Amino acid sequence: MAPRVPLPVTLLLGAALALQVGYQAVRAPQHRVAATLQDAPPLAVLRLASLGEPVALAKAMTLHAQGQDAADTPLNDIDYVALRSWFERIVDLDPRGQAPLLAASQVYAASSDPARTRIMLDFVYRRFGEDPDRRWPWLAHAALVARHRLHDAALARQYAQAIRTRVTNGVLPAWARQMELFILDDMGEDDSARALIGAMLASGQVSDPRELAWLERRLHAISARQRQAHP
Repeated sequence: MAPRVPLPVTLLLGAALALQVGYQAVRAPQHRVAATLQDAPPLAVLRLASLGEPVALAKAMTLHAQGQDAADTPLNDIDYVALRSWFERIVDLDPRGQAPLLAASQVYAASSDPARTRIMLDFVYRRFGEDPDRRWPWLAHAALVARHRLHDAALARQYAQAIRTRVTNGVLPAWARQMELFILDDMGEDDSARALIGAMLASGQVSDPRELAWLERRLHAISARQRQAHP
């Protein structure tokens, strides 16, 4: 027997569909307008409207929010502040859902407008802290965006450091734990990189023999580089 969909969810889906159909019908190709999205309703209102089915409502809201940007609508035409409010409410309603974090870090962070990109990265970073063991992949991607799209090494390091220090050791793969070291290398922060490796070795955070050997090699390479620079 198929699960019953709550009436508010059905209405919201219908409203979203009607909005999209109407928008496409009246939009002339030669007069593109910016995609409009109002701020999301208050969480208390949404919880009441869900009739005990917050996950179903969250999925409907995801469709509505992401349906605002048609395939030919530039990311820079989207109201990122309003979009973020929808993502916030969706995560509140469905904390285990990953769609808003994935969309924020991998789709909407691709905007050519640095301010818009930062809105999405900040959203991912703040919500990462509530469930680091499940949400770290999205923050890892945010760190790459910060480093290579925004060219903000300090922000990338902040994200990488949060991943290294807040995610359970058994959950985090070696490449993610080492991300901060690579960013420090890019920044030319040899002293900080040496201190970080020393802390990782001393803390027992790393137990895999291959990773330990790699860290030791990195430490020796940094020390050799510093001796050459300052004989």
